[in-house]
Amino acid sequence: MSVELQMLGWSVVLGLGYVLVAAGFGTWQRGLRWNAGNRDGEPQPLNKYAARADRANRNFLETFAFFAAATLAVVAMHKTGAQTLIGAQIYFWARLAYLPVYVIGIPYLRTVIWIASLWGILQMVEALLR
Repeated sequence: MSVELQMLGWSVVLGLGYVLVAAGFGTWQRGLRWNAGNRDGEPQPLNKYAARADRANRNFLETFAFFAAATLAVVAMHKTGAQTLIGAQIYFWARLAYLPVYVIGIPYLRTVIWIASLWGILQMVEALLR
């Protein structure tokens, strides 16, 4: 299996981690009864850590589809190489760093990490379009 596909697989695992962290923070704040219930009505607003985890989760989902599509395309078109290997790894490691940095609340570092993950995707796309 190519490193790009391995990074895609690990990114799926990471995405599930994002979901679980966001759900965990929300449940910790709102309670198990709310999480297990039908969630009718307006929930109380999330505190800053739960809200950050939720936003980080949504941000991961916004980028993951592009990463997955680019990864599958470069593998299917046999366009893998050093550029796509590095791009896939940078995407994964940047996204791994993004969640704790966002939840802790380090704004400029969070932006740099997000740009790095985008750069990883762009490396894959550039190799695909060559």
